Amino acid sequence: MEIIFNPIGMVHSPFQEKKDIKKSRNIDPKGFEAIQGELEIFGEFADGLHDLDGFSHIILIFFFHKSMERKLYAYPPFDKKRRGIFSTRSPNRPNPIGFTVLRLLNRDKNKLRVQGLDMIEGTPILDIKPYTPRDQKPEARFGWLQKWLG
Repeated sequence: MEIIFNPIGMVHSPFQEKKDIKKSRNIDPKGFEAIQGELEIFGEFADGLHDLDGFSHIILIFFFHKSMERKLYAYPPFDKKRRGIFSTRSPNRPNPIGFTVLRLLNRDKNKLRVQGLDMIEGTPILDIKPYTPRDQKPEARFGWLQKWLG
């Protein structure tokens, strides 16, 4: 079965290449919270942004367009133990699809100013969804990450 996605926009990021993210990342798993950037939504999809302004956060689904490796294990940057790919946020996945929650700072026509950015310049955007009460899970557990989160 073939699945085809067409980007609805692209990310404008202070990170120009994958190595820029690696260089700037500290050992804190929350290290990207302050990073700001812009999501440019292509004109034909701009009307879909209507009513998004009232949300404080959005869910961004994107394509890891520079990830060429497909792996089932990864070594997280702040935990050098080999982990199963589906327990990490590594871009080197069987299907290179990324997902992140971003703070929505403002909207100017087809551009969204966001905070919490952890992807590189030109990353294709596949979809945007509002972050809603349904997404909040107070009983959530964080597996092997728990020791890093306190």
